[in-house]
This record gives sequence, structure tokens and C-alpha cells, in this order.
Amino acid sequence: MNSSTELIMPNVVLTCLQTTKFKTGCLSINLLTPLNRETASKNALIPMVLCRGTSSLPDMAAISSRLDSLYGARIKPVVRKKGEIQVIGLYANFADEAFIPEESSILEQITSLMGEMLLMPRTQSGLFLREYVESERDKLLELIRGRINDKRAYSMQRLFELMCAMEDYSTDRLGTESEAENITAAELTQHYHSVLASSPIEVFYCGSAAPSRVKAALISALAPLPRSNEDPEDMGTDIRMNSLEEKPRYFEDEMQVTQGKLAIGFRLGSCMEDPDPASIRVFNAVYGGCVTSKLFMNVREKLSLCYFASSSADLHKGILAVSSGIEFDKYDAALSEILSQLEAVRRGDISEQELSAAKSSVASDYRTVEDSPVALEDFYLNQALIGPDHSPSELAALVEEVTADEVVQIAKGVECDAIYFLRGLKEDN
Repeated sequence: MNSSTELIMPNVVLTCLQTTKFKTGCLSINLLTPLNRETASKNALIPMVLCRGTSSLPDMAAISSRLDSLYGARIKPVVRKKGEIQVIGLYANFADEAFIPEESSILEQITSLMGEMLLMPRTQSGLFLREYVESERDKLLELIRGRINDKRAYSMQRLFELMCAMEDYSTDRLGTESEAENITAAELTQHYHSVLASSPIEVFYCGSAAPSRVKAALISALAPLPRSNEDPEDMGTDIRMNSLEEKPRYFEDEMQVTQGKLAIGFRLGSCMEDPDPASIRVFNAVYGGCVTSKLFMNVREKLSLCYFASSSADLHKGILAVSSGIEFDKYDAALSEILSQLEAVRRGDISEQELSAAKSSVASDYRTVEDSPVALEDFYLNQALIGPDHSPSELAALVEEVTADEVVQIAKGVECDAIYFLRGLKEDN
């Protein structure tokens, strides 16, 4: 695979991964916007409405018919949260021309269609169609309201809402119900034009076409894009190295549930001054990020204190989070043991077998990225936002070089900031 990155228009960056490994190609157009409570739902709604119709393809049936004529290509809206950046846009997957017998221009046609969907949506009197906005707004509200049904994910979102209450990271990628339910067609149209004019854009392509051809297709498709030669406003994530208070803050919700959800948030600390993804990922794997981790082997398997326990590290924000499911009466024991396992890593209580298994797991995860255009697209978007400029296989090789001492040094800088417990109603406990 050959990767290249180039500025093709003002504030529009194209990353191309040229390969014949996959029978399907992918192309994504991603607008980078600041994540905040005031605009998150409007941002999330924009790509949903853009997929409803264009100036020449007025409804979903017309768009679907056009895509079917392109060997069953598909285009979908995307809304992602990367630290305190909200990424919105369009993602297309389509048959790669290297595997189509006759000569074809699928790439140019897909790129043109995506440009039309992004820049020439169906409007009436200059505004998004009210029926489209209201229909997609209802779908967005359904997604927002449905988050509570996945208690594990809900408990993690609540942890971040409370732990990062004064930070934009507390905002969910879809925004809030109160913000979403009041969005009008006029308001959304105005916001859409503002986002188009001001947002940096990251484009990713994976397929057999040469980068020069992809660039030419995009420049043509995005020609109407309002661009300024001025540098965009500084956009990034506020990374806080230390916990807010001397002792961890405690939060609790009661709900009619049969299993408690314990979520713990940590600040990764000084390692985020010059973050090394390979060593941070290995630390996370040793602690709770794989099936040979200390949380899995000890808290779950050996001591049976939880139904599940795992950790994840967000390098965009510098946060480590533990998610676990427990019996209500095992809260104290589970919390104590989860924290004790972190102390064990700090002490250097890491066997060669633990370290080797953790490195093998992380390296395998990186190598697996190269087996999927979807995974590659997300990987290179992350690289564009936080770096460093490495391929998945290069990072896998760096993982193999991580030492136990590097893992220990990361663990020593980690600080517990907040503890959240979703418990049953008092009368049910």
C-alpha cells in the first residue's frame, strides 16, 4: 500500500491509499468542526439531511437508483467524535475499477455525486426542505433517546458528561435532546452554510486509482465549495494532564437495572506531553485492554468480582476509562481491585508473559486495520488529527519494541479523576 497526503484546495487535505488489495474502494469527505453543546446536534443533522436529496436527484429513491447504476455503490452520512472535534460528512464504498471487466469511470461519478450531495442539496426558497429536516430530526432524536438502552455505553457517556462537565468532551457526538428538538429548517440551513465555509476538510481515498486522478476528480466535484485562503480558526482538544481534585470525584445514578455499571475515568498524565501511541496502547492492553490483561484475568476470572471489566485509552483527549458490570453488593470490592491492578502496573508487577501477550494483541489490532477499507479510513483520519505519521504496520513494529519500563512510567503518571456507578433503585438493592 502506498499512502500520500496533499493539500488540494485551501483547507482541503487529501490522503490517498493506493492499493489493489480490496475489491471495493472507499471515499470519505470529512468536515472538522469544534465539538460543543450548542452546535453538536445541528452538525449531526446536516449529513443526514444531505443524504435525502440533491438539486438533480430530489429524493432518496432517485439517489438510490443512481447508486445502483454504479454497481451497487453506497453513500452514508457519518458523525464522529474525535476528542473535542466533531467530524461530519459522507462516506462512500463502491466497486473498485481494477475488478470491473470493462473500462469505467466509477471514481469520477461517485466523487461527482458526493460533491453534489454536499454542495447542492435539495432546497425550497433557499432553505432545506422542512419535511426532510423534520423527518431526519425525528430520527436523530430517536437515536439520542435510545442511548439509554445500552447501559454499558450509557454509563460511559455519563462518566464523561460528569467527569468533563466543564470541557467540550462532555458533549456526545449526536448532541442533546433539548438542542435537537428545536432545530428548524431555516436554522439548519444557515448553520450548514457557515460550516461549509469555515471547516477544514479531510478527504480519504482507498483504492486502485492513482492519487493524481483522485485529486482531479475531487477538485472538479468540490469546485463550488466556498473556501477562504485564510487559515481556519485553531481547532484542537484541551488535554488536561491531572485530575480535577486531590481525590477522585464520585457520581451515582439510580435506575431500574439488574446489573450495576461501574465506570472509572483517569487522566493519562505526563505521557500526553509527547504521546507515544505504541507504548500507551501496550500499557492499556496490560491493564485492561485485552483478554490477558490484569483486569480480565484477576478482577473477572480469578476473583469473579464482575461480569466484564476492560479499559480503553482515548489518545485524542488523554483519558483512560474502565468499564465494568458488577453485582450491586460487590461495588466496594470491585472498585478496590480495579484500582489495585493499576497499582500493580505502577510497581512493575508485569510478567514477561503478560507483556508479550499485550504487545501481541496490540500489534495484531494494528495489522488487522490493513484488512479493511473502513478501518483504514478511520485510522488515517486519526493520524491526520493527532499523528504521528505512521502506517498500521509501522506502528505494529513499534509496539514490539515497547519495554516494561515504558509501561510502568506511563502508569505512574495516570491519575484517577472520577468514578461513576449506575445502580438499581434503592428498594431493588
